[in-house]
Amino acid sequence: MNAIPAPMFTLPQDWMLRVVRVKNIYARFSCCNHRHRQTQNNLQNQIPNMADLLEWPKKDNRRMLHVVYRVGDLDRTIKFYTECFGMKLLRHRDIPEEKYANAFLGFGPEESHFVVELTYNYGVTSYDIGDGFGHFAIATRDIYKLVELIRAKGGNITREPGPVQGGTTVIAFAKDPDGYTFGFIQRPTVHDPFCQVMLRVGDLERSIKFYEKALGMKVVRKVDKPDSKYTVAMLGYGEEHETTVLELTYNYGVTEYSKGNAYAQIAIGTDDVYKSAEVVSQVIQEVGGKITRQPGPIPGLNTKTASFLDPDGWKTVLVDNVDFLEELK
Repeated sequence: MNAIPAPMFTLPQDWMLRVVRVKNIYARFSCCNHRHRQTQNNLQNQIPNMADLLEWPKKDNRRMLHVVYRVGDLDRTIKFYTECFGMKLLRHRDIPEEKYANAFLGFGPEESHFVVELTYNYGVTSYDIGDGFGHFAIATRDIYKLVELIRAKGGNITREPGPVQGGTTVIAFAKDPDGYTFGFIQRPTVHDPFCQVMLRVGDLERSIKFYEKALGMKVVRKVDKPDSKYTVAMLGYGEEHETTVLELTYNYGVTEYSKGNAYAQIAIGTDDVYKSAEVVSQVIQEVGGKITRQPGPIPGLNTKTASFLDPDGWKTVLVDNVDFLEELK
């Protein structure tokens, strides 16, 4: 009987262990490959979603609702605004347990007009306005008559009526009892007299980018004055003569301003506070700023809001449109 030939090679004693190791490596590789493809697919799905999200502010139903600032004597300011400017007291609320009171004043109902919300904190009689806040502006058909009325009521006229430098538009300036500056602009027709809020910024192009992308505003006018070393941009949700606009001023070479503790914020209406806040959050990552209140209902009031600071530290509050109208009832 012929002998069985010896095998050409000999399997190592741990050959089964090695096979198991190879299978494990292959399995891990396949799993990683799958996760990688899944991550790529997720990222590809997120890209169009993010693009859609950033388009939201342009599609949203937005309007500047009111501006909030602090005063040292609420009754005195109400009297001055109603008698000198012709505003009406629209709402008043006192919150003794939190030691503050609010008054809303404007030239028409809050549903359709931009108004002021005055805040009085019990026992605080004065505030620091700082040098970043510029002015509020009121449009009028007869600026000379308005200025004389303010003067007769004891108002401080800081610029007499006259044409703006290098132009024909007639303007004037005055200060209210707390030191806030009000500008007056003569116009042949007036839709909403409260027409401007002016704030100073350290980088105008950065600010424009922020308000366009985060809030869906449009630049309605931009003016550069090299001789006076400043540039202004008007931004809003409609034409300058038809709606209230935000006037941003850049003074050449000035990158920072003091905010003080007097001026507070602007409120803007939105149909979706959560989606709008997410857009702001994304833009902040690119341009700068800070979320100061995550979207959600205000305790005790149930109005949904969110708030944030722009790159210069100016505060804006987003307010749910439906909740805002409910609050007015």
